[in-house]
Amino acid sequence: MCGGCISEGRVFETENGDIFVKVNKEANAEVMFEGELEGLKTIQKTKTVRVPAPLKVINLKPYGTVLVMEYIDMKGLSKYPEQLGEQLAKMHLFNSNLESSDNSVHKSDEEKLVHVDKFGFHTTTCCGYIAQVNTWKDDWVEFYAQQKLDHQINMITSNYGDRELTELWSELVLKIPSFFEDLKIKPALLHGDLWSGNVAETSEGPVIFDPAVFYGHSEFELAIADMFGGFPRSFYNAYHNVLPKEHNFEKRKDLYKLFHCLNHWNHFGGGYRSSSLSIIKRLLKTT
Repeated sequence: MCGGCISEGRVFETENGDIFVKVNKEANAEVMFEGELEGLKTIQKTKTVRVPAPLKVINLKPYGTVLVMEYIDMKGLSKYPEQLGEQLAKMHLFNSNLESSDNSVHKSDEEKLVHVDKFGFHTTTCCGYIAQVNTWKDDWVEFYAQQKLDHQINMITSNYGDRELTELWSELVLKIPSFFEDLKIKPALLHGDLWSGNVAETSEGPVIFDPAVFYGHSEFELAIADMFGGFPRSFYNAYHNVLPKEHNFEKRKDLYKLFHCLNHWNHFGGGYRSSSLSIIKRLLKTT
């Protein structure tokens, strides 16, 4: 058995090959796994970066819920960070490229993706065990402020009653649009939780897993990629060769890191309070 912070995992041999089964006994496990299943399916359809092929979610009441997927013999990312950067950028561009292509040719409805012109996702997905608010929005700034940051801050306020956070947020929310001036943002398919622990490789190339998928700003992906150990410089160079940085990229990356610090505060407690407040204070000083 193996596992992460949220679920346990087991590998089983079957007559059709090995499978990997994630097990979780929490009340929201079925929602969490159904979202992960849909996220993996959507990434898989882009044929840009490999994910474990998702198979099925099964509710085994009262023993919990399981997500069944392809088992891949993986090891830590070492040989293919550059390939991962290039493939990730292509995944982020996939939806925009659909706008100018005929994706229906020689593909069944099950195989194809259609162009998405809003931000969100067609079902609930979870970042960790916390459900994301994926209701479709036309405007990214509104989506990010309300459905990503404000959602997290409301949970913290409910659990901790942190007055300083509330006061700082009331200032920052007014400033958020200024980080996106003269920027045209197109919805990109995102893994949503792409830190180094959710990436590996086989002998053939990189693999990503444990997604928190939604359609958002491509830059959001690179915030957590830069946290918790990060990725080699070659990963970023390869990514930006395909998808170049835009003006004020570094400032927005700080804004996107704020979501992950708040999300970790909600998952693991006040140890992330200081980093969350520090980011807000730094953003408020940004001109």
